Amino acid sequence: MGWGFAVSTLGMPGIPVREAARTARAHGCAGLELRVHPDEEVHLGLSGPATDAVRSLLDSENLTISCLAGYAKVAAPGADRPVVDELKALIALAERLGAAQIRVFPGGDGDARPRIAAVLDELRDAGVRLLVETHDSHPTGAAARSLVDGFGEPDLAAVLWDAVHPWRAGENPAVTQEVLGPYLGYFQVKDVRSRETPNPVPPGEGAVPLDDCGALLRSWSGWVSLEWEKAWYRDLAPVDVPLRAAAAWFDRYVTPSG
Repeated sequence: MGWGFAVSTLGMPGIPVREAARTARAHGCAGLELRVHPDEEVHLGLSGPATDAVRSLLDSENLTISCLAGYAKVAAPGADRPVVDELKALIALAERLGAAQIRVFPGGDGDARPRIAAVLDELRDAGVRLLVETHDSHPTGAAARSLVDGFGEPDLAAVLWDAVHPWRAGENPAVTQEVLGPYLGYFQVKDVRSRETPNPVPPGEGAVPLDDCGALLRSWSGWVSLEWEKAWYRDLAPVDVPLRAAAAWFDRYVTPSG
């Protein structure tokens, strides 16, 4: 597929999906990364008819759901069952929405293997891939891959490379790309002021080596999504500002079709 360009609704907190879709289309996005959260229109308790309405809306806007950004923590301490139940709910929502991928977090030093193993059949049957983000307890590509590579099925369980976290943890982008290999399933483009001050800034205005990332990903195939953390930093500029910058970055590095 080459690269597909998307934007996460994390940058549009509380905004209806219809409005988020129009923003995405206005900036040339082919996909929308939907945040699955109780504060948002799309959440794990969404009714069947409401889920179908979201899918129909995005189909009418000619937008693909690049990923459902869930908050399950596959390596969280504690019992397996609550984590497995949350994963199953997220997979079921993805299947009904027609989303091919779900994002989850590591979340600690627990054993992720039995939780992921417990939903492999559901992932396979639904045609959905689980993506563990380079985040919190497993910020590097190497650490995140360690949670999924034991299954040997990157089409079912892979890694989402968040541009900030591996770099902040001291892992060079070339190393991240190399260690992920076939387990690289998704890339979130984002930027921050510095390693010491990780406040979000529009792509290209901060310290994250995004040009290195773009060059490394030239021959890769997958979704590239802008993550703008306005849900957590309410004083940030509207998403249109970083989205213009992300679109310009994308255009510089996207693999030409044909």
